[in-house]
Amino acid sequence: MTVWSKEKAWEWYDSRPWLRGCNFMGSDCANRIDQWQELGFEERLKTADEELALAAATGFNTIRIILEFIVWNEQHDGFMERFDRYLDTAWKHGISCMVVFGNDCMPPKNEFWKPLKLGEQHFDWGYHGGRKHSQHSQFNAMGYHLLDEPELAERHYEWVREIIETHKDDPRIVMWDLYNEPGNSHRGPVTMKHLKKFFEIAREIDPVQPLTCAYWQTSDPEAPVSELEQFALDHSDIISYHNYGSYVNNIRLIKKLKTLGRPIINTEWLGRCLHNTVQEMFPLFYLEKIGCYNWGFVAGKYQTYEPWNGTWQAYEADPSIDVDFTKWFHDLYRPNHHPYDPKEIELIRRFAAMADDDHKNGICR
Repeated sequence: MTVWSKEKAWEWYDSRPWLRGCNFMGSDCANRIDQWQELGFEERLKTADEELALAAATGFNTIRIILEFIVWNEQHDGFMERFDRYLDTAWKHGISCMVVFGNDCMPPKNEFWKPLKLGEQHFDWGYHGGRKHSQHSQFNAMGYHLLDEPELAERHYEWVREIIETHKDDPRIVMWDLYNEPGNSHRGPVTMKHLKKFFEIAREIDPVQPLTCAYWQTSDPEAPVSELEQFALDHSDIISYHNYGSYVNNIRLIKKLKTLGRPIINTEWLGRCLHNTVQEMFPLFYLEKIGCYNWGFVAGKYQTYEPWNGTWQAYEADPSIDVDFTKWFHDLYRPNHHPYDPKEIELIRRFAAMADDDHKNGICR
């Protein structure tokens, strides 16, 4: 099978309400191993259930979740059961899931690197992502991925194949996001073969859900598109992108992506420190009918309310950069479920309700 026609993509997109939600991990998870492993899962799922109810009350109808290969590989049967229960938990709140496989946001294999292991998960307080030394810091070496091990690369392909095959007709899954930020962490030279294989596997299965892979190197919308990202754009049914930049920067990028003639979804946004705000971005996404998934929801162990460590490093090198460290970076709610800013939540609810009325009345922008 080949990429969907533009007509099929728009028919799919216009048949459902405006997609709006967040990149979701329960606040009691230190990382994605914590989210998916057997240890503590019942407690983690209970937290997710409570927070997904809050997401629905906020006006969200979808979440983006990143799977963890090592948990599937080491706890296969249990993972498959837990993943299904997670989908069920979201679905009972009227929330669909965008599912992500590959991920190039990886630190290098240096003196700070530690092998991924199941069990109790360590985290450092005060650092974005809960780790002092992480992919959110600035580094020059290529990030390390388990895909770099040939035998594990083949297992990754089996992982993608089994999960898509199992859920190819599942209404609880809204979309397959095959690879998060391909080429990040200086991994461009080694990722293309894996990205191609992921798309090949998914096209062979031919799920009812569309495929996507985000365009993410968006600091300059006029910059040339890399070979890796051009491949992602050319093979995606629905165009997705990441942008933590300003309102104007997003408008310039949206204008560029519109020339592709397909529906557009922003699968990562909200960086208050970088002037990417709910007040400006959410109404823009509504007006343009661009699906949107902000990063983070309830502040917790993963600490994505903290700036990227690389942002601190950039400021220390040049204090004149325009960063507002008085604001949370991501996340919409405090640990007690009070909003970080109640006016943000009021705005989200208002525009979500408007979008649902549009859909009910057959209004397609």
